[in-house]
Amino acid sequence: MIGDPFTMVVAIVLIATIGKVLSSKYKAQNGIIEDVDMMGNKSQRQIESGDAKKMQDEIKVLKDRIQVLERIATDNSSANDVSRQIEALREK
Repeated sequence: MIGDPFTMVVAIVLIATIGKVLSSKYKAQNGIIEDVDMMGNKSQRQIESGDAKKMQDEIKVLKDRIQVLERIATDNSSANDVSRQIEALREK
């Protein structure tokens, strides 16, 4: 039934959610970052290509470190080997 208040509320929430998803997808495709300050004010800025490269490099380094930490956590290595791997991570 179209006139049911519950159905209308669900429809409004669904429409708002779809709009937010499409908006986020557009921003992600075009490299737009939305910042929120301590007062709750939102500002948007275009990500620069240099910043994007820097972030990609940082993400790669963090992924490599996570792989090493996962390997340390799951391997049945000796304490010496674990401390050597941790020191190798600190040197990076």
